[in-house]
Formats: sequence, structure tokens, C-alpha cells
Amino acid sequence: GNTSRGSGTGRSRLLVEEPDVGLDPTTLGSRPEPKADHRSNIYLFIITRQEVMKWNGWGYNDSKFFFNKKGQVELTGKRYPLSGMILPTFKDWIQNTLGVSLEHKTTSKASLNPSDTPPSIVNEDFLHDLKETNISYSQEADDRVFRAHGHCLHEIFLLREGMFQRIPDIVLWPNFICIPVINLFSLFFPTACHDDVVKIVNLACKYNLCIIPIGGGTSVSYGLMCPADETRTIISLDTSQMNRILWVDENNLTAHVEAGITGQELERQLKESGYCTGHEPDSLEFSTVGGWVSTRASGMKKNIYGNIEDLVVHIKMVTPRGIIEKSCQGPRMSTGPDIHHFIMGSEGTLGVITEATIKIRPIPEYQKYGSVAFPNFEQGVACLREIAKQRCAPASIRLMDNQQFQFGHALKPQVSSIFTSFLDGLKKFYITKFKGFDPNQLAVATLLFEGDREKVLQHEKQVYDIAAKFGGLAAGEDNGQRGYLLTYVIAYIRDLGLEYYVLGESFETSAPWDRVVDLCRNVKERITRECKEKEICQTCVEALDHSRFPEKAAEEDHYITLLKSFFQLSLWL
Repeated sequence: GNTSRGSGTGRSRLLVEEPDVGLDPTTLGSRPEPKADHRSNIYLFIITRQEVMKWNGWGYNDSKFFFNKKGQVELTGKRYPLSGMILPTFKDWIQNTLGVSLEHKTTSKASLNPSDTPPSIVNEDFLHDLKETNISYSQEADDRVFRAHGHCLHEIFLLREGMFQRIPDIVLWPNFICIPVINLFSLFFPTACHDDVVKIVNLACKYNLCIIPIGGGTSVSYGLMCPADETRTIISLDTSQMNRILWVDENNLTAHVEAGITGQELERQLKESGYCTGHEPDSLEFSTVGGWVSTRASGMKKNIYGNIEDLVVHIKMVTPRGIIEKSCQGPRMSTGPDIHHFIMGSEGTLGVITEATIKIRPIPEYQKYGSVAFPNFEQGVACLREIAKQRCAPASIRLMDNQQFQFGHALKPQVSSIFTSFLDGLKKFYITKFKGFDPNQLAVATLLFEGDREKVLQHEKQVYDIAAKFGGLAAGEDNGQRGYLLTYVIAYIRDLGLEYYVLGESFETSAPWDRVVDLCRNVKERITRECKEKEICQTCVEALDHSRFPEKAAEEDHYITLLKSFFQLSLWL
């Protein structure tokens, strides 16, 4: 068990909450009392998070795409709007577009065999000192493998078909315990997880060990993979217990949080008080505040709320040379360089982010989705540029080329009535026959507006008026909403593809407006050329990490290439 430690912060505005365990509060329920299990000083609620997640794929164990008895694609579970729904046209799209044979299926490992994992190399003197701190730790194979990777295609492929050459030797969890404090409010005052991180870093320095911080494990930059030639003990420092909102300052509209809180849990707790951060990366369910800062993250609604560098007011980071943090809590300083920009994007290479103060806003009064169809991708790009020029971008706007449009259309769930089906057919007739759009050329932008109702409606009219000048047609709220809801299930489709020798990967980048169209064209041409040289059948897609192709794919020519989201342009101001 843990021992009580001195308080980490003492503020008159302290707001201590006992949040539910992260991820899905409806599934995991309230936080259980800490109880030791068979592992070394690990608490059951830590293991709960791990056990509801896939060990060799994306997301929750109870959510996956599969072919039902009728041969139709369906999403299991109850977590997402698409859960339990049938996608009647997706099978045909897979077979016709990719040439996939449903009889040709891979057989990945059903479970992790501990004997397949690299042995744990732990400095015994370090382990002795670690036990004196009462910090939770584990050397179990499944705990180590679970934290040995992010979610690049290459990493998931290795989990399914092989194993990493090197994984963390030991997993550590900074602890916390609440001490009752006798005062007018009968609060529980928490000791800081930050203190344990300091102890861990000091021990690592003492014995010359490596530390790889991990939050939600959604990295797509290979930042969690261990160097194969590293001979020192590698520590995976799991921040999942550092998941509290320490205080909310309603006067200054800021919240001070621990770095391990997930985006989903942060928004859920803030919503109870009528606030939000507005930061919504595609990995919102699982990624953490510390991960956002360390990867310099951007979210879907950055046009209104900003990127993470616009939201962060204060950062605390533990390094081998001490604790780095500003002495000033002000939102901006004009003297000297900003230490925050030194920390953001560092990917855990400089230290462990333990706490952050971020801006919050009242939950918007009104939210409205929308979509616009364009005759082609080029006109869509021109429209988005004009919207940026006039500084009137909605909270989120994404432009899909024709291939992504076709892909998204194939993911449309079964309609509920003949009337709905008739309306869909009428819309298609209007756009293709009456307006003359080529179904093989048209592109679609999805929109999301937020704010005061009156301002949203004015903003919406302004955007649609601009779109009309570039041949754009309003395509309805449902299409816009469905486009954003697909964001949270798209990685599950990648995992379905792997079962049928389909590789799915994505690139994200930013580019100046005058290079966007060239970039899209050149990337497709490069993919085509690389796949041809490697004798891999392919479909032109947004981006494919050809330098990371699994050798098995190239040697056996089993894999067809498919990207999970095709060409997608997000407006960047």
C-alpha cells in the first residue's frame, strides 16, 4: 500500500474531485477502493483500464467491426452511434474497390504468450530502492507489452503477427492517496502524483535508467517504441492514475489538471460545472492532457478554441535536472523566450509532464452540423481558402476528396424507412442529374458550428454563401454529423482491414494554400510508384508509410493497401 505524503499544493481555490475511472464512466463505474492484487503493488482500478482495452488493436474490447451471419458489416458494443447498426453497402465497397476476398483471412494471435516477450532487465539496486517508495510497479509481460507501443500500423502489425525486439522492463504508476482534512468543507486533500514522479526520475538518474512516459498510448510517431539496442533498464512511466482535476478557477476560466487525465474524462467532469476545453483531437477518448502537450496536439475545433499551445497557461515538468515550470501564472509574457514552447512537442524526451493549467470556456449554447458538396476537390480547396481569407471559419471544417467521400458513403448505416431511402435517392438525383455533378469527381466538406444560436445562424449563412460562389451545394446536417461521428470509429476499420490483408495508415501535415492540391496529387503518385516497386496491389489513398511496410507484406505479396481516411483537408488559419 501507499504511505501518506505531504500536500503538493495549497490554494484557497482548491477544488478536489474524485473522478470516475477514465475511459467510459458508464462501463467502469466509480473508482473502487485501492486493493492490491497478485501483481507487485498494483491496484485493481489500474488493471480495469487495461482489461477493457484491446491489447493488439484500437479501442475497447467490446467494440469491433465484423461480418455478421448475413455477410454484412456491423459494429459491436453500445459505445458509439454506429454500434449495433448494419452497414449494408460496405461489403460491396471493400470487394469492388479493393478486390478483397472475404475467404482470404489472416489469423493473428488471439492472446499474448508471455514466453514470446523479451525478458525483463531490471537493475536490482533500483528495484530495492523502488520498493522503499511504495510506488506501484509491475514486471508482468502483459503490462509491459500493453505500454510498449503506440498505434502506427507497423506497431499494430507486430502485435498481431510477431513481437517487439525490445519492450519496457518495468511499468511504474505514480500513486495518490486522499487524506481527510478537517475543515468547513470536509474535503479530502490529495497528495500529489507529481511527488512520485520526482522520486522515479531521481532513481532513474541515480542508476542511469531510461524513462518512457505514457498516457493514453495513442501515439502515431513511434514515440513509445523501445530502441532494440538499448541495454539499460527501460521504465514505462504510466500516468493513468494522474487523472484528477485539481482545481477550477471560474474567475480566470482556467482548470489545473494532472497530465494523465483523458480528454473524454476531462470534458465529462468539466461539463458537470458547465465548462469545456473545446480541444477535441480524433483520439479524444483515450489521449491525455500530457500527451496533447508533449505532441503539440491540434483538435477538430481549433478554429474557435485553438491548438494546445493556445490553451495551455502553465505546465509543470519533471526533468533529470529538476522541475521546470513558470513562476508566473499569467497567460502571456513578453520578456524572453517562452519555456512552454520548449516543452510542447518534446514527445517525452526532455522530462515527464505532471500537471497543466488550461483555459476553459462555458459550454456553447448551440451546435449545428452541416455539409457542402463541390463539383471537384480543387473547387473545394478554393472555397476553404476563401473562408480562411474572410476569417469566418466554423468551429470545424473538413474537405474530403472523392475517394474519401465514396468511402464514407459506404459506411452509411441501413436506412430506417422506405421514405428515407427515397429522399436519399432524390438528393442523389438532384446533385448528379439536375446539377450535373460527376459522382466520381465530387468532393464534400463537413461543417460544425458552435456558439450563440443567433451568431451560429449568421455564421452558417456566410459560409454557405461563400460555398455557392465555388459551385458548392448544401448537402444537409445529417451528412455533416455522420462525418464527424465516423472520426471515433475509423481506427476500428483499420483493424478490420488487417484481418483481410488490408493495410491502413494515415499521414497528417500542414501546407501553404498554394501547395495543397500539388501535395495531394504528388502523395498519391508517390504511393502508386512505391507500391508498384514493392509489387503490392494498391488503391490510391491519402498517405501510406511505405518506409515502414512490414517485411512479411512485401515478401509474400499478401496485402492490399487502403488508407483509413483518404484525402482530408482540415482548414488551417
